[in-house]
Amino acid sequence: MNTYNDIYLSTRNLLRQSGIEGYNLEAKLLVAAASGKTVAQMLRDMNLYTSKAIEEKVMEYTARRLKGEPVAYITGVWEFYGLPIITTPDVLIPRMDTEVLIDLAKELLVGVKMDARILDLCCGSGCITCAIGHELPASRLVAVDISANALDICKKNIAANRMDGRVICIQTDALSSPPMGIGEFDMIISNPPYIASKEILTLDTSVRDHEPTWALDGGEDGLKFYKAIIKYWKSILRPGGHLIFEVGEGQAADVAEMLRYAGFDHVGTRKDTLGVERAVFGRM
Repeated sequence: MNTYNDIYLSTRNLLRQSGIEGYNLEAKLLVAAASGKTVAQMLRDMNLYTSKAIEEKVMEYTARRLKGEPVAYITGVWEFYGLPIITTPDVLIPRMDTEVLIDLAKELLVGVKMDARILDLCCGSGCITCAIGHELPASRLVAVDISANALDICKKNIAANRMDGRVICIQTDALSSPPMGIGEFDMIISNPPYIASKEILTLDTSVRDHEPTWALDGGEDGLKFYKAIIKYWKSILRPGGHLIFEVGEGQAADVAEMLRYAGFDHVGTRKDTLGVERAVFGRM
């Protein structure tokens, strides 16, 4: 029988030999998930013996990873802004790039409008909703997505992060007018699909073959959703309210110009950890 450390080392070596860059972290995540433990618990128990059933599950998870399936879909959970987010192939995997939107929302609201009403448009897993709700406990949120399956995951994350009473989920299309009775908002925040259609096939296979294409495809120029959201949804922003977008690399200038043309002021951008202009915002 092997210890947790034994199966961790063998998993790490398999991932490394297959050219997976994050082999060290991914091996920890796979072994911990197969064991029903957190990574911290697994590291604590490294010298303990494990069971044959756990070893077999680690082998199964590792085989799936070596075929290209993302770790987040294998383990069923991914961390975003320090929170555990349930993640399935019905939603995009939360990415660190998106955390700049949470930082920006806090920058604009803390000490100004702590009880803001916030709309998360194209919410997917609900990672943005959960992070903002956690960071701004007096805020009230509405999460919107066109996908019923995505909204189911969003609702599970809202419940898991104990925000049921403060969040409403609505199924509707961001490319059309807001539904009647949705009300007004102090902030709209959106990470919409923004990959140009022709670029989908050039994406890394772990994204192209596993993540939902409908949540990636931003139309011919990648800007379809920005144009529609500014056109249809700015009407429900309160005076002084902010619209915040995540954008793809090289899109910030175009989206900022769209906001200015639509009458927004105080338009600006924020960079992600890699120095890419990742967030664009404007004030109504």
